[in-house]
Amino acid sequence: MSTPSQVETLSTGADKAKLAAVAVLVVGSVVAFYLLNQQPMWLRVIALLVGLAVAVGLFFTSESGKQLIAYGRESVREVKKVVWPAPKEAAQMTGYVFAFVILMALFLWLTDKSLEWVLYDLILGWKH
Repeated sequence: MSTPSQVETLSTGADKAKLAAVAVLVVGSVVAFYLLNQQPMWLRVIALLVGLAVAVGLFFTSESGKQLIAYGRESVREVKKVVWPAPKEAAQMTGYVFAFVILMALFLWLTDKSLEWVLYDLILGWKH
């Protein structure tokens, strides 16, 4: 019997400080955008974008950011392993899906109309 693998997460004080600084930078960038309301819009937007860019850069130097980058690389690697269907095969499968949807729509419409006829015409005696 194998033991389940355990994921060890190391969160150092420096890493926590980086993430706190990221949060402060994001909030500070938004606050600066609104505090600079007397300035031209281009200056406000640049201040916001620079603050957010610095926050993103700092985030990617933290352990969480490095894990996110590794996850993205691994995802790209997995997508490259996917065997995509040939165009003819994809068109066939699309046709099957459309045919199934049409058949289900007809079935549900017939079921609805049958129940409507049974309930309103036969049981309740209402005529529309």
